[in-house]
Amino acid sequence: MQNVITLLPESVANQIAAGEVVQRPASIVKELLENAIDAKATFIKLIVKDAGKTLVQVIDNGCGMNPVDARMAFERHATSKIKKAEDLFQLHTRGFRGEALASIAAVAQVELKTRRNEDIVGQLIEIEGNRFVRQEECQAPVGSSFSVKNLFFNIPARRNFLKDDGVELKHIIDEFERVSLPHPNVHFQLYSNGNEIYNLPPANLIERISGLFSKNLQGKLVQINEETDVVKISGYVGKPENAKKRRGDQYFFVNERFIKSPYLHHAIAEAYRELIASDAHPAYYLFLEVNPEFIDINIHPTKTEIKFQDEKIIYALLHSAVKRALGKANLAPSLDFNSEMSFEIDYTKSVSQPTVTVNKDYNPFNSGPSSSQLGQSRGTHETPNQHSNRQNWEYLYQNYTSTDYKGENETLQLEKKVEQYKLDHDVIAHKGFQLYNKYIVSAHDSGLLVIDQQRAHERILYDHYIATKEKNSPSSSQQILFPVTIELTPNDYVLLETLMPHFKILGFEIEPFGKNTIVVQGTPAELGEFNTQEMVEGILETYKLNTFDIKIDPFENMCKSMAKNAGIKYGKILDDQEIALILEHLFLCENPMYSPNGKPVIMEMSKLELDAFFKR
Repeated sequence: MQNVITLLPESVANQIAAGEVVQRPASIVKELLENAIDAKATFIKLIVKDAGKTLVQVIDNGCGMNPVDARMAFERHATSKIKKAEDLFQLHTRGFRGEALASIAAVAQVELKTRRNEDIVGQLIEIEGNRFVRQEECQAPVGSSFSVKNLFFNIPARRNFLKDDGVELKHIIDEFERVSLPHPNVHFQLYSNGNEIYNLPPANLIERISGLFSKNLQGKLVQINEETDVVKISGYVGKPENAKKRRGDQYFFVNERFIKSPYLHHAIAEAYRELIASDAHPAYYLFLEVNPEFIDINIHPTKTEIKFQDEKIIYALLHSAVKRALGKANLAPSLDFNSEMSFEIDYTKSVSQPTVTVNKDYNPFNSGPSSSQLGQSRGTHETPNQHSNRQNWEYLYQNYTSTDYKGENETLQLEKKVEQYKLDHDVIAHKGFQLYNKYIVSAHDSGLLVIDQQRAHERILYDHYIATKEKNSPSSSQQILFPVTIELTPNDYVLLETLMPHFKILGFEIEPFGKNTIVVQGTPAELGEFNTQEMVEGILETYKLNTFDIKIDPFENMCKSMAKNAGIKYGKILDDQEIALILEHLFLCENPMYSPNGKPVIMEMSKLELDAFFKR
């Protein structure tokens, strides 16, 4: 009988292992940067071309490798970090499993140049798709230079799953930030297609945070520095007034390793409870130092999740540390434990035990006679109170029918309403007035309409922007007398580059202006006066918020973002002409009942409901 189980060829086994380690170019960036940190490098340069698809190169001035180590580094499970199983719980380095270089070499063309300080010449090694090509001596500076070219050249199907360059570059920048943030003493550089994205000289932590994310962050953060026998907590958290709608700039590091932890994030969220809106998210850059014996970092292929020996203690200490920092900065209520606290209770007085009286005949579903009394008159008879209660319940549901539930009948009913509003829009538009600087109230033959002015204007603008592409007629642009220069974060700059065609269709004239900087030459003519920088940054922020929740077409997302940021806001006082224009244009929209984000725009109270109310 022939055997059916055989050992996989080494090349196939390496490609399978690569599927866990190398998911996209950013995976290579993470592994190579962490190796450079473990090599004690003080200077690390990252170079990428075509978002890492063509080239990922990491150059460092670390300790380098001798000829044998340089070759052994590409073997599976070859590592200098651990010798025995117990070492897994004493890790102070980033990498340890010895699979990264072998996995990368299995799916790309890899070139390594490395030299130690005590060696006269360096070593050159080339490997293509797990096939060793050559090893020879070469001239090289002290340290290592890894070049990974043509990712997935031997697995075209995997390469087809990569996203466009903008998305892949964003992931690379994310990994670069996660490695460079906890190592402010290391000089980091990042170049993409020959353009400098980051140049971060050695600095303190707050300067590194500012260099990575925004120069304006320093006045918006609160420092944390707490040390206990269990954990040391340091870093910065954002002030409540700077919380954003999007979950960005939230970083946890445990022993300088970036992690994701919904449980610890909840501790932060609880510390901000009642200080920020329920849908807002604070920024934080927090570093936890824990004894390696008390954590397990080998529970996830990407090592972004770890397991604490006692999560509850870490949770409580983190929550207290954040709460204390906010309290010290007078941003949250805090207790003064140094002052005397007295509830002024006189314990000398005798206290009588409270008593509870229970009515055994009480029936919560009957406000009339007791159940014992009803037992004497069972049947179809009703007490006056029961009859009154039944009428009240019937009145509550009298306006609801089966068409109030989602379904075909409701859709038809909604379409009829919309058609009727459109027929009556001339009457509606000239009978409107503003209420509370937030709503527009109008009347027509069938009843009364209350319209949310902000959502209504967003619907009008959204339909207008969508039509510009459908009709192939870009919005007209108005030249700015003094062009506006805007410096963006690297991630926002990459996003804007991908959205540049959409900005142009919507009436913006934007040009690159050096490192992570743009200049706005023109803006949509129909928007009137507004703050150009706030508008552009707001559009990008809203765009990211939309993509965080759902997957939508980029241009549709752009139109939603434009409408959200360009629409009139609550509190704006409207004159009669503006009210009439909003009402007129709203009922020319395809779906005036809902905003672009699906929120209701119109509340109707029919004439029949009004009459029924006043007949009571």
